[in-house]
Amino acid sequence: MKAALGGLFLTCLTAIAVADESPVGFYASTLPDTDNDRALEMIVWYPSATTAIAQMIADDVVFVGNAAVRNAPPIAGEHPLVVLSHGYRGNWGNQTWLASALAHRGYIVAAVNHPGTTTHDRSPQAAAQLWQRPADLRRVIDAVTTQPEKFGLVAKRRVAVVGHSLGGWTALEIAGARFDPDRFAQDCKVHPQLSSCTVYGQINPVRSPESKAALAADWRDERITAVVTLDLGLSRGLTDASLAALPVPTLVIAAGVPSDDLPAQLESANLAKRLPAVSSRYIEISDASHFSFLSMCKPGAQALLEEDVPGDGIICQDGENGRPREVIQQQITSLIAEFLAQPPGSQEAHTHLLPEWQLIEDERDD
Repeated sequence: MKAALGGLFLTCLTAIAVADESPVGFYASTLPDTDNDRALEMIVWYPSATTAIAQMIADDVVFVGNAAVRNAPPIAGEHPLVVLSHGYRGNWGNQTWLASALAHRGYIVAAVNHPGTTTHDRSPQAAAQLWQRPADLRRVIDAVTTQPEKFGLVAKRRVAVVGHSLGGWTALEIAGARFDPDRFAQDCKVHPQLSSCTVYGQINPVRSPESKAALAADWRDERITAVVTLDLGLSRGLTDASLAALPVPTLVIAAGVPSDDLPAQLESANLAKRLPAVSSRYIEISDASHFSFLSMCKPGAQALLEEDVPGDGIICQDGENGRPREVIQQQITSLIAEFLAQPPGSQEAHTHLLPEWQLIEDERDD
């Protein structure tokens, strides 16, 4: 949510060969859109039995990438699908660590760059169409489910969405949550310090009665069967009624490192209290920062970022005296994988996801 999510999220594909016992496939393409001039850059990771040499994906001077084989043949059979949504001014490369880990566990994982709110496309006009973000995910699901020869067959009733920051809001929207622009505007008068309010003001999505109606519309895709939010923002504008009636199980993961502009208590924890208790779970990771959900930084990356734009080094910071980002992300991956492994409709099974070494907030008081 900071300026740190600006122009330094490089997504180079290097030709470095890496050893991997069972590499996953990687496919990059562009989804055309002749009607709305909103072409989408889509990336898909998927299980593969290829024996080809893998290369590093999204590996650059700042971030550590992950190994995959481009355009590899998929493994036969059905696989659950996970769609990733990045944060404001982020990109598909931000969660390659999660995409790779889930693909190794048998998932097809698709990510997309949302026009206007991504690193290399900050078109104000595209950004203002905030309601297009859940529509982007619908198009990705359409593309993956109709091309089993490229990615594998998507299992029925096994489509989940995982979103970080603004991507968490996007995930909830496509699952059935509704946004009230008036509610959010009033809330920002009470909490003007929140990054959500700052970003919303920059995007300015309510520019006409038509855009306001589009933002408040129902963008649910009934194919979605589970949602995971990672330190989300903009949640305070979601209506109580739509959250209380959210039809899919939801895992809310928050960064526990204190933050003035994106405090867990006002965003993720507040959201969790308004979700159905029987089908949702809230987990707060005490040594995770908002940027712990981005790829690991390479040695010296923080200094490089600070030299380029003072303040951007925060991207590489986690909690003081906490665990390395790699360890935090292993925990997050395990939590998500266990949550998604539950059969649809078995919401009660989510209550056992809580390790003793984790800070937990799960109060449902008003």
